[in-house]
Amino acid sequence: MTNQGNLMDQAAGGSPQDAHSSLPSCYRHPDRETGIRCTRCERPICPECMISASVGFQCPNCVRDGSGTGHAPGASTPRTIAGGTIAADPRLLTKILVGINVAVFIAVQASPSLVNHLALVGAWPPAPWGPTQGVAEGEWYRLITSMFTHEAIWHIAFNMLALWWLGGPLEAALGRTRYLALYFTSGLAGSALTYLLASGSTASLGASGAIFGLFGATAVLMRRLNQDMRPVIALLVINLILTFGWSNIAWQAHIGGLVAGLVIGYAMVHAPRERRALIQFGTCALLLVAVVLITLLRTAQLA
Repeated sequence: MTNQGNLMDQAAGGSPQDAHSSLPSCYRHPDRETGIRCTRCERPICPECMISASVGFQCPNCVRDGSGTGHAPGASTPRTIAGGTIAADPRLLTKILVGINVAVFIAVQASPSLVNHLALVGAWPPAPWGPTQGVAEGEWYRLITSMFTHEAIWHIAFNMLALWWLGGPLEAALGRTRYLALYFTSGLAGSALTYLLASGSTASLGASGAIFGLFGATAVLMRRLNQDMRPVIALLVINLILTFGWSNIAWQAHIGGLVAGLVIGYAMVHAPRERRALIQFGTCALLLVAVVLITLLRTAQLA
């Protein structure tokens, strides 16, 4: 990230000229001082060399290279704003997640009874039809499978549109590993809160918990980059209105995912460089511990 604060602030005992002369010079134009750095190679660049990217600015060499290896010998390895590795295809995981959701949707359309084995449900009441087990009976996998299960075409279409719109930029900004940690942890947080607060026999399904996690992380990222937050806030408000104004929507999943996304997003983009990975993945680990504790508590209640 670039620091565009008051570059003319002077140190104690110094002068404005001393503060100005302390700025680094553009590596392509040594006669030009600058406070901006390329987000890939982290070398100083002047306004003429700044090329807008999905996250911050990049220098012409890195943009030309495309793979992220166009940095000078001895320069640090190019990283995303969250410390992740820059990938050649910044939407690969988003494409895979969309593909998995679509594949499960097709499978459910071909065999509607399959949804009974994938949806999130606490405890099925004894009945001659369908399964008689849920999370309370040990089927914890439902916390995950429900994240990829949709029945209605409008449901999957809306969720996949949001996943594509939010997921691509986040995957590019965080890196694949951190993006995947955000997606699954947010989705599991949404599933856990639904399991805790919803009726034990109410089935819940959909990627909405993970999607709301992406909403939360996107808001944090845009705030960190000083970008216009009005579009994402407006879309989030609309979704929250629908969440509480439309029946048969698992608001618990939306709120659980949103809170997890905000927490993880803050850890991802604000963690200090020297302890970045520890704080980022430690935050995800703590949230996963909370998911386990919530699941155990609810299971005990339903026993």
